[in-house]
Formats: sequence, C-alpha cells, structure tokens
Amino acid sequence: MKWTNRDQAVWEEIENYIHSLESIRSNDFKDTYIQWVDQAISFIPKHLSDIFFEKLDSWLFHLHSFIQASQIQEDARIRIITSARVFDESIQTIADMRKLSIDQLSFIADQHSARHRLYALAQGGMTGTGKSILLSTDFLVLMMLNLRSVQITAISYGYDVKTPLELMISLKVFHAATLPKRLRREAWEGIVIDLQEDPYFYQGPENLLSYQWLEEPFKQILKTYFITMFKSKPSIIPIAIGAGLNYQFSRKVTDFADKFYKYRYLLDKG
Repeated sequence: MKWTNRDQAVWEEIENYIHSLESIRSNDFKDTYIQWVDQAISFIPKHLSDIFFEKLDSWLFHLHSFIQASQIQEDARIRIITSARVFDESIQTIADMRKLSIDQLSFIADQHSARHRLYALAQGGMTGTGKSILLSTDFLVLMMLNLRSVQITAISYGYDVKTPLELMISLKVFHAATLPKRLRREAWEGIVIDLQEDPYFYQGPENLLSYQWLEEPFKQILKTYFITMFKSKPSIIPIAIGAGLNYQFSRKVTDFADKFYKYRYLLDKG
C-alpha cells in the first residue's frame, strides 16, 4: 500500500524519536555507576548469573502468557475490534485492524494507553499508603499492568500476540522500554532485526533480561524504602512518590511501545 502524506509525517516523527535515543550521552556520574555495576557483576560466577537470568526470563514469559490468556485480555481484544468497526464495518480480526489509517489506530491505542497510565497512577498511590500487602506486591502488579499495556498496544495496531513471533516481539518491546535510556536504541534495532523472522515461528534468541535491566527493579526497591520511611507518620509525600514514579514508568513503557508499533505498521504498509 502507498503511504499517505500523514504516514510520511508520522514516519519522520518516529525517526526523530529514534535519533533522540541515539543522541543520549553519558556523563561522569553515569560512567562511574556503569563501571561499578560491571565490576560488581564480574564477581558473580557466570554459571550462577546465567541461572538467575534464565529464571527471570522464565518468570517474565509465564507472566506474559498468563496475562495474554486471561479473560480480561480477551475482553479487551473484543473491545478493540468493536472500536475499530466504528471506522470500518468490515473488520473482523486483529489483522484487519491494519486496514485503518495511522491516526485511527493511534486514537484507539491512545485510549487504552491513557487508561493504563491511570491504573499505574492509582496503584502507585495505594502503594504509597505503606500497607505491607501493597508494598510487597507493588513491583509484580506494576509489571503486569505494563506487560498488558504493551500487548494492548500491539493488538491496537493489528498484531496478534497469540502467535509465537508476536509474543516474543511484545516481550522484547517491554524489555527495551524498561531499559536505561542509554541502551534503548540498541534494543530497538535488535527488535527490528527480529521482524525479519518467520511470521509464525520465532527462531531468534530467547534470552531477554540482563543485569542492565536490574536498574529498574533497583529503583522500585528505593521507592519502597522511601515510602517506608514515612510509614510511621501520616503524610502525602509517600503517596505522591508512589503515584508519580509508577505513572512515569508506565508512561515510558506506553510511549516506547506506541512508537515501535507505529513504526512496525508503517514498515509493513510501505
């Protein structure tokens, strides 16, 4: 299909976004921190670190599959197709979504992304109350919310995460979105290479997580620490910390996923 002027404009916006990932520069503090982390990891025997990250990958994969197979996700798929029929009555499947224009798909995806950011905001605010059950489950719930948001974004642009390739692509999008800024460009390029795989059977590497990804869980641990500091006295500060950090995390994930699936849609169209 031929690109419209609007498609070309969106493509240029995404190219600018990719360039912004490339233009991120380190500073002395970041370089020192990276060296410190690299050195600390080097003391861990490789076979132990391999087992640890293999377990993490397995945990992430099963969490992703659990969400994808849930009834709430199936209901979301139906709602997305129903929304798409407002623009084109012939749409029956997820793949049919790609009949729509980039702006129509973006409108549908934005509605769901905004909802997930609000969920993250509310969930972070509740965690900020300092209740033990909420603190202990905060990271798991945050991961589930944002894995789900990536799946919903993929579906909104016409890519069904029920196929092995699309499942792995959506996992890698989530992984890339949650990496430190300095590593996202390289991760983006790795996913683009994976798009050349068989459309049904993923044959690329299945290992996802590495020690660089642990920066995000570390931030969540710090968030929990700061919240517990205020636990003994009533204050709005921990609620603001929990809500703000969870919202920013969700926004980072949904923005990256939206840019990637726009890129994917235009790449396939062009």
